[in-house]
Amino acid sequence: MSRLRRFAVLAAATVLPALGLTLAGTTQASAAPNFQVPFKCGVTVTAATFSGHSPANSVDFQKSGITGMPVLASAGGTVTRVANEGSTSYGRWVEIDHGGGWRTRYAHLSTQSVSVGQAVSLGKQIGTAGATGGVTGPHLHFEERLNGVVQKAVLNGVAVPYYGHTDFTSKNSCGGNPYEATEVCGSGFSVVDSQGLANGSGTAYLLYNASTQANCVTTLKAVSLGTASPVSAFLEVQGSARVTDSGSFTYYAGPVKKTAASTCVKWGGSVGSNAYESPFEHCG
Repeated sequence: MSRLRRFAVLAAATVLPALGLTLAGTTQASAAPNFQVPFKCGVTVTAATFSGHSPANSVDFQKSGITGMPVLASAGGTVTRVANEGSTSYGRWVEIDHGGGWRTRYAHLSTQSVSVGQAVSLGKQIGTAGATGGVTGPHLHFEERLNGVVQKAVLNGVAVPYYGHTDFTSKNSCGGNPYEATEVCGSGFSVVDSQGLANGSGTAYLLYNASTQANCVTTLKAVSLGTASPVSAFLEVQGSARVTDSGSFTYYAGPVKKTAASTCVKWGGSVGSNAYESPFEHCG
């Protein structure tokens, strides 16, 4: 899981060899927002990508009966365009500025329900899907743009495959942290232990990849979601220096990974002042 997906605000990386502590983190000036599927929570749509799509890297969301379905902001921002091209091009479309050079576009809408200059939050309805403009059938045309260039889309931290048809189920405004520990640590990792933090502030997770014999720790927030606030995750293999990821993050700290075949590990994390530290354990 790319650290960009946290839209984090980090202090500069600091290494403290005398304490055996690595404080990892780098500021990303144009970190991407955690873009969500632009439909209501639980709705499954097909993300269609194809060679020759104009502009390149655009996504067409398809679904039976899509006409009139609410289209939601995929991240918070400010509306910069509410346009109507009639029966050509985008037809009715909306553009949202998310800061840091990032914008999204939503085209072929049947209706638009926002105005230029309006601040919108994640999940705010901006219109309804349709078939306006130069189309042969109803769908939602969607773009994630960085400094005016359409990027390959990423939805809730998952890269949209190019080229093909892939189903995505929306987590837009479902409530709770949109990330899962297995998403943060990546393919092949499974949760082997977890610990809820005090006051329901979050959960620290220990995961393991049997193929690579690597451990991974991440701490997922349950409070102040979408707002940068203190959170940390650490992993210490017995006999080795502790590695910690700590800073002000919007959704999680980590992943912190170290190989530890048949060696005990100490792990944990914190959200704000609520912290957990395990004993050395999981020695097999």
